[in-house]
Amino acid sequence: QVQLVESGGGLVQPGGSLTLSCAARGTVFSVYGMGWYRQGPGTQREMVAEVIWGGPTKYADSVKGRFSVLRDTTKTAVSLQMNNLKPDDTAVYYCHLEHYTGLGVPPIDSWGPGTQVTVSS
Repeated sequence: QVQLVESGGGLVQPGGSLTLSCAARGTVFSVYGMGWYRQGPGTQREMVAEVIWGGPTKYADSVKGRFSVLRDTTKTAVSLQMNNLKPDDTAVYYCHLEHYTGLGVPPIDSWGPGTQVTVSS
C-alpha cells in the first residue's frame, strides 16, 4: 500500500510562516488529486487545499490568500506553504492522496499520519 510521509510541522508565532511537505512512497498507478486537510481542537477534519491532477486547485475560505499548495511535478508529492499564520490555524494537518491502483477501478484514499502545527506566541 501507499504510504504518505509528512514533514514540516512545528511551533510558529502568529504572523509567521511554515511549510509542510508530503511525499508518497510505494507504487501509485495514477493520481486523481492530492492535498492537505486539518483537524483543530474541537473541530471536524476539513479540507485546507487540494490539487486535482490536470485540474483545479481548491482552498478553504479560511486560508485563501494565505496558504499555497504546490505540486511536485516530478513525483507524487505536494507541499503546503502557510503564510501569515493565525492561532486558529493550529491543528493536526494530514496529507491526502486520492489515487488509482489500476485500470478500470475507482480511486482510493490514502492519508498521512498527521503533523502538528501550533500557532502561538
